[in-house]
Amino acid sequence: QVHPVESGGGLVQAGGSLRLSCAASGSDPNINAMGWFRQAPGKERELVGWLTNGGTTRYADSVKGRFTIARDGAKNTVYLQMNSLKPEDTDVYYCSAMKIYNDYEYVYYYWGQGTQVTVSS
Repeated sequence: QVHPVESGGGLVQAGGSLRLSCAASGSDPNINAMGWFRQAPGKERELVGWLTNGGTTRYADSVKGRFTIARDGAKNTVYLQMNSLKPEDTDVYYCSAMKIYNDYEYVYYYWGQGTQVTVSS
């Protein structure tokens, strides 16, 4: 099993930046990527993006060019750098250990408890 733990959420003004961290422990041979999704209570889950073990990244169109996923392998930590934040980015952000297949299909295997990001206008 993999256990992701998110941190770094908070309140930021529109146009500002925030960096989320995800410390992951454990292992699962099915996992080949770490990613992020966001979900508000009562709303559908929305993929933010992922970073594969091979270094390939994919992002949702809504965050492309503003968000970046990076990894510090020595610390088993994945980061989500969020720039030019908008009020519509307000959500609970979850780090997830994922399986990516056929380049674009994915399954969330494990995720953390989430961290709240609030962007004020």
